[in-house]
Amino acid sequence: MPITRLNHAVLYVRDVERSVAFYGDVLGFRRVDMTPEGFTGAAFLQAAGSRNDHDLGLFAIGEHARPSEAGRSTVGLYHLAWEVDTLAELETIHDRLVAAGALVGASDHSTSKSLYGQDPDGIEFEVAWFVPLDQLDEETLQGRKGIRRLDLAREKERYGASTLGASSTTSAG
Repeated sequence: MPITRLNHAVLYVRDVERSVAFYGDVLGFRRVDMTPEGFTGAAFLQAAGSRNDHDLGLFAIGEHARPSEAGRSTVGLYHLAWEVDTLAELETIHDRLVAAGALVGASDHSTSKSLYGQDPDGIEFEVAWFVPLDQLDEETLQGRKGIRRLDLAREKERYGASTLGASSTTSAG
């Protein structure tokens, strides 16, 4: 049987409560009660639209921790990517990232429209919307070979703000 999807990710963070607040306020994650009574060194979060037991685990290692050197001087994970159902939802995340001072990029990958953010520990993540499968044409598929600046207003005009993305349309039926 093949792997079908990523179920959850676990991050080491400096301050669990600060990270819980960030992922809750900015990305809409909610805390799941999975830690032993009185244990404060970890938290488990679930994305609002998820059916996973949890989507994100956070483990505190303390304020003394240095930033990750992954991609600069060591190998390691570049980023996690989460998906939204509509471009309107992507726009909401954009506004929340901007308000939190956490937006670090916005890219049009042709088949996906992506925002890039950083959490309070500088861990990068992506939030993306994927073009519905029935709207993929050869030009859009070829466009994956390049990256352009994301123009959310143009993409909402082209695809519709409430059009369900590829994964939403394939999993809904």
